[in-house]
Amino acid sequence: MRWLMLLILFWAAPLHAEPLTRAALGDMIAAPYALGEPLNDKGVWGLTNSGGGDAGYVFETGPLAPLPGFSGQPINMLVLLDLEGTFIDVRLLAHNEPIFVSGLGEAPLRQFLSQYRGHSINQALVVGSPYGDQAGGDLVYLDGVTKATASVRIAHESILASALAVAREKMKGISAGPPPRPDPDHAEALDWNAMLAQGLARHLLVSNADADAAFAGTQWADDDPDAAADPDGAYLDLFAVDIGPPAIAAAVLAPATLAEVRRLTTLAPDDEMILLIEAGRHGLVGPDFIRNTAPDRIGAVQDGLPLALRDADILAELHPDLPDALQDATIMVVRLDRRLGFDPSRDWSLVLHAQREHGMFQPETGIRDFDLAMGLPERFFLAAAAPVQTAPWVDALRNRRLDLILLAAGLLGLGAALMRQSWLARQRRFTAIRLTILAAVIGFVGFWGQGQLSIVTPLAVIRGVTQGGGLAVLLYDPFSLMVWAAAIIGFVLWGRGLFCGWLCPFGAMQEFGHHAGRRLGLPEWEPPRSLGRALLWTGPVALAGLIAVVFIAPDHAETVAEIEPFKTAITMHFDRPWPYVLWAGGWLAVSMVWFKGFCRSICPLGALMRIGGVLRLRRWIPRRAACGSPCQLCRVRCKYDAIAPKGEIRYSECFQCLDCVKIHDDPGQCVPLILKARGRRMAA
Repeated sequence: MRWLMLLILFWAAPLHAEPLTRAALGDMIAAPYALGEPLNDKGVWGLTNSGGGDAGYVFETGPLAPLPGFSGQPINMLVLLDLEGTFIDVRLLAHNEPIFVSGLGEAPLRQFLSQYRGHSINQALVVGSPYGDQAGGDLVYLDGVTKATASVRIAHESILASALAVAREKMKGISAGPPPRPDPDHAEALDWNAMLAQGLARHLLVSNADADAAFAGTQWADDDPDAAADPDGAYLDLFAVDIGPPAIAAAVLAPATLAEVRRLTTLAPDDEMILLIEAGRHGLVGPDFIRNTAPDRIGAVQDGLPLALRDADILAELHPDLPDALQDATIMVVRLDRRLGFDPSRDWSLVLHAQREHGMFQPETGIRDFDLAMGLPERFFLAAAAPVQTAPWVDALRNRRLDLILLAAGLLGLGAALMRQSWLARQRRFTAIRLTILAAVIGFVGFWGQGQLSIVTPLAVIRGVTQGGGLAVLLYDPFSLMVWAAAIIGFVLWGRGLFCGWLCPFGAMQEFGHHAGRRLGLPEWEPPRSLGRALLWTGPVALAGLIAVVFIAPDHAETVAEIEPFKTAITMHFDRPWPYVLWAGGWLAVSMVWFKGFCRSICPLGALMRIGGVLRLRRWIPRRAACGSPCQLCRVRCKYDAIAPKGEIRYSECFQCLDCVKIHDDPGQCVPLILKARGRRMAA
């Protein structure tokens, strides 16, 4: 029962609270980080490192992205984001999601939030599992929480919306949209000299004398005797070429290497490949370098923020038309991920780390950086397309499309059968057919699909319409929404019978419990007529009491809502504290002797469904003039006491079990038909 207590919590508290104070936030920031200064009035703070330098941002999702959850309130989380847009941590602050408040507990939600650590806001993060042709693509999938998919989707949307809001306002260089991609159709004849002239190939030359000057005055000044012996020699002699654009790659790479680069960029289309040609003596990597990792002597920076540079693991060869001096140099291909904020069409820099060591046993390493400005003209790139944003409910539909197809097929089949009630009731194995359908309802609709409906949902709809809370939250659970759609259609056609008699998982469990009681030989109890009629009023009283508590004493509303045992039995599989288990299990035990006692008495949703007895379009249950006078067989056999003494059907109490239809059409059971046949035989 995914929507239990939605209305209660929707009304019980405001949509969002004030941002946390400095003292409260400071207690949540652990070393080596510390809380900095406030940056705006929406709860965004600076994050500093142990040395007092800027390390990122701290903010709450509630004030920045107050997206209502299933409780009607935002799920407020604390987000720590570093200067590169990477999540340091995401922590739960406050929520009122029913499934976590009194169901699964907060541990699964906290475990879900821990998955954001290390991911970037520029990654395509989605909740769920890969489907169709998207498997293996650019999307990063976060494991959801079983039975709480809708709630974690809401949390996910809140995290991304608030993080991107901070990025747009505060984080220089972090792009909320996709960067431009190389234009695969751009053709241009290029040679090496033209590339150097146009800045398509960049050159950094650092002599030994330049390196000595960089280390002058430090303890490492005299730690490179080779530099002192040859001051004019090349310490760094680096050419760098962005080979993301196909026209440039074709001009500098040998055919086999070009094919390998194209293969890799097909597998990882967001990688921008950079060709490095180094002829100096310092080199690009140290002796401990491992392929396909970050080079230890090279870095990259754009807009003052470091970029994640990695080896592309390609044994590259240059185009034969390039100068021979380049052919003999060290050749390396590295890659930058455009999803992590890198824009190759704007200025950026390669950073070469010149290293020296001082000492023999535990040498100290000194580093001096030399920058090489990079960047390509816009003509080599396609303009960035606006990101295609899919609504969360679309993702929910995709992730459950197979379940929805099976559910729709089952609902259509059941509806078609109930449209021909007389035909269905005449089937020789009608009881077996009905029990099979009810078993499917328990297993597929209930335990698997979590489609148990609750009285709280229609009350939430009323709240959304009357108080402007919105109904979009209902779209996060399309499975339950489809069950609701079927129940509403059945409500108009047959009254309460379709849902209460055929689609309610807890009602189906009670019916199986009653059959078990018959097999065990337990006595069958039916309350006296006066008591039975009085018990019918307990449902409306429970419904009115629930609404009253929501308005008068909202702090106790969650407890009162547990009058529905659906969450305990269906959603939680009885894995709850003993009072809840005793309440739900007790009603199933009662059903073994009193047929569907909960449905016929205290169920508040059943009380609301009774209105369908008045609003239905027609009388579906066939009757004869002799029904009720003198024949009372259907009334006596009706386990729901839904047939009045005069024979008319009380549709507000009818569960459409079709027992009376079966009797009505059976010449061997229906008394008027038996008497009519006997009269014909006597006349003959």
